This record gives sequence, structure tokens and C-alpha cells, in this order.
Amino acid sequence: MAFATLVFFPVLMVYAAFSDLFTMTISNFISLALMAIFFALALVLGMPAWEIGLHAAAGLLVLVLTFFMFARGWIGGGDAKLAAAIALWIGFDHLADYGLYAALLGGLLTLFILIIRRHPLPTVLIRQSWIARLHEQGNGVPYGIALAVAGLLLYPQTGIWLSAVAH
Repeated sequence: MAFATLVFFPVLMVYAAFSDLFTMTISNFISLALMAIFFALALVLGMPAWEIGLHAAAGLLVLVLTFFMFARGWIGGGDAKLAAAIALWIGFDHLADYGLYAALLGGLLTLFILIIRRHPLPTVLIRQSWIARLHEQGNGVPYGIALAVAGLLLYPQTGIWLSAVAH
């Protein structure tokens, strides 16, 4: 189980980031898998019920906040669900750090894409549909990349990671 704890979250983060980069979508499968795997591993690792409840509350809080942001058109629905699923794993202990990391990384990613959009791309690059989509003015930013990287940066500090390493 320790191996599963150490592998599943990072693999799903990488998958979410690349999915958002190449398609500008984050599958519901990723968020649902993150939720199911978290609860299964938390139970197997012996996480107390109250602690699991706090992690669930952190995920629910982030879902409410990000749903509001989605309703306002500030973020995509996949981003909202992914952020909530990551918050479930991160818990309240690192939730403020997660928000800060995601905002900073997302800001840097947005600035990078805006700068790239100001310059013409070589023909060889523009022929790649995902690059052309990223380069097109008015398109969104694959913010799932920032969400996933922020989650990966904090994951080794989380209780579930530390529990798995201790086993």
C-alpha cells in the first residue's frame, strides 16, 4: 500500500497536467480516481475517521470556492474538480500553501503563454494542433498544469505520504 500511496497521486497529477496541456480538458476520471484512491488508501493506512473527515471537508471547501469561480467564468470545470480532489489529499494543513503555490505557478504560466502569444510561431510548431490552440489569442490557459505541479510540490509533506513512508 505504501507503494500505491507514493505512486498514484503523482501519476495522476502528471496525467492531468499533460491532458490539460494537450487538450485543454481534465477528465472527470482523474478527479474521481483521486477521490476513490485517497479514501481507500486512508482506510488501509489506518488514518483516523476524524482526519479523513477533515480531508473531505478541505476538498468540499475547495469545491465550493472553485465552483463559484467556474460559475463566474474564471476557471474551467475540470480545474475546479481537480483542485478539490487535490485539496482532499493535501488537507487543511497545507491548503493555504497549495492555494499560494497554485496561484503563483498559474500566474507564471499565464504570463509565459501571453508572452508567447505576442510572437508568431514557426510553421513547424503551428502545425501541431495543441500548440496552435495554446497560441491562439482569446483561448484559455491550461491552469491544470499549475494545479498539478502545486500538488506535487506539497505532496511529500502531507499526512498520507508520511504515513505511507512510515509503513
